[in-house]
Amino acid sequence: MSAVLQSEAAVPQKPAPVDFETHPSRYKHWKLSFDGAVATLALDIKEDGGIRPGYALKLNSYDLGVDIELNDALNRIRFEHPEVKSVVVTSARDRIFCSGANIYMLGLSSHQWKVNFCKFTNETRNGMEDASRHSGLKFLAAVNGTCAGGGYELALACDKIYLVDDRSSTVSLPEVPLLGVLPGTGGLTRLIDKRRVRRDLADIFCTTSEGVRADRAQQWKLIDGAAKPAQFAEYIKARAAELAQASDRPGGKGVDLTPLKRSFDAKGYRYETVEVEVDRAARVATITVSAPARAPESDAAAIHAAGANWWPLKLARELDDAILNLRTNELEVGVWVLKTRGSAAHVLAADAALKANAGDWLVRETIGHLRRTLARLDVSSRTMIAVIDEGSCFAGTLLELALAADRSYMLDLADSDSETRGAPAVVLSEANFGTYPMVNGLSRIATRFAGEEQPVQAARALLWQEVYARAASDAGLITLAPDDIDWSDEIRLVIEERASLSPDALTGLEASLRFGGPETMETRIFGRLSAWQNWIFQRPNAVGADGALKVFGTGRKAKFNWERV
Repeated sequence: MSAVLQSEAAVPQKPAPVDFETHPSRYKHWKLSFDGAVATLALDIKEDGGIRPGYALKLNSYDLGVDIELNDALNRIRFEHPEVKSVVVTSARDRIFCSGANIYMLGLSSHQWKVNFCKFTNETRNGMEDASRHSGLKFLAAVNGTCAGGGYELALACDKIYLVDDRSSTVSLPEVPLLGVLPGTGGLTRLIDKRRVRRDLADIFCTTSEGVRADRAQQWKLIDGAAKPAQFAEYIKARAAELAQASDRPGGKGVDLTPLKRSFDAKGYRYETVEVEVDRAARVATITVSAPARAPESDAAAIHAAGANWWPLKLARELDDAILNLRTNELEVGVWVLKTRGSAAHVLAADAALKANAGDWLVRETIGHLRRTLARLDVSSRTMIAVIDEGSCFAGTLLELALAADRSYMLDLADSDSETRGAPAVVLSEANFGTYPMVNGLSRIATRFAGEEQPVQAARALLWQEVYARAASDAGLITLAPDDIDWSDEIRLVIEERASLSPDALTGLEASLRFGGPETMETRIFGRLSAWQNWIFQRPNAVGADGALKVFGTGRKAKFNWERV
């Protein structure tokens, strides 16, 4: 082989981009079935079906591909099956529920992959709890075998957990003793905040690798109940029916989540309502969201007829996909510039339709999808800068993009003809005051003013009004309002400056500043847990040559640096 060919062969190939869109007909790992008001999601991992090569998904262990399917299945249940009131999450295998995230995958993965993987799995499980809290969709974990690590964290995301009492099946969080890392999907937080497990018992549980069987697990509040193998199926059926009775999902005909109309090329991603231009040399992505071309459907019958083409639902799905693609496939693109285009009146008409039909199940699910999508922005480790210029329509729901941004810049065309010259304005609607709470439980506008009520009420007094640059600045709705002389240079400089700063420091800075106000289970997961795991995933105790993740399964014992810092 020539030296040139040897050199080319040695160059590692960039892995194929991750695609977050799938369909039940393409699932490798989940079996989705329906029986009246109860859906069943059965985990049956295809061992050679990993999203990346180099590991086998043994013992019903999972990787990112498994969770992409789970996320899709949850959305199918939400939108295509409104008759479903409770979901049973179980295993299609005997004696094994789920052994958690695949350890060999973690050992082979880059630091960035591990962190993004944990973030997406956290969002998926938080989404289950969001559906239970807001949409009446209840979840039951039927743990029909050994359940460890991320498998138990999946169970913890459910409303109820029931374990088969076969004297061998256990629940466990063995990450600390076995792998030298933390449970990565909210397990520590949910033990305390959700299941109210006593701190000392949680300490024993999280440092004991062999797990806890049914009797003690129920005593410690790790599960809600248990049944012998012969009675387990009927026991679960009865418990699922009880959960369904507690749901207010009304039933009816679902809407098909048709495939997204999108195209990817070297310059970015294009959807019907979202366009992403990626400048990889500058490490900047510009995300432009378009208002509907006309006022969207406003009565329930027309909304249902429009289905997945109804603008608010289409926006939620497309923006969600764009965020996930940018986060996972464009790691070095650290600045996202947020823009909007189109008619603010049409956006406000959509908001009015959302409010007027909030009791309709499809509208409620659409609001939920928008809420979760906007929350993805909040927890993304990217700088976000909103640019409010001529042609913008930062109104109502789309104003949430600017309120989610770390900074917002609004063009000031202050003269008597400013309105006729097309000066940009922002418009507040009721949607900005609690329809889309952040993971801290507060609206973005309340979080913006750090608990001060007066500026929030002053902003509410501006409802439905076109607020131009200087008034928006006075009200604290934007960061800065350069005039047209300085505009281009100001925007260019702030983007260039931001892109030049340390990504690690910016991630810590942004996460610390974004979530003021009360701490919640979600802020603890994304703020505290993610920060610690981010650090632990880079430490030699976990990922060094003799770290716990690297030597797992080899028979060798991990070698730790014993300094406590």
